Amino acid sequence: MGIVIDLTKAKAITHDARRAARSAEFAPLDVKATIPSEAVAAEAARAVIRTKYAEMQTSVDAATDVAALKTIITALENNNATQ
Repeated sequence: MGIVIDLTKAKAITHDARRAARSAEFAPLDVKATIPSEAVAAEAARAVIRTKYAEMQTSVDAATDVAALKTIITALENNNATQ
């Protein structure tokens, strides 16, 4: 028998990675949101990020195998490399 991966735990790990990536994207906007002249634009950008990660959360929750979770983790890693 090969290695058995607990899908529930793998989803939890993927959610943790998603939350960390989301926080990293929010960080610069959190500061801009406190500057009156930049607050509206910052909130609009934050809304886009919230939608992106909400969709990702849905994908993680719907994943039926580890391959789907690996795809999400790879996308997160690629996204972080480009920031």
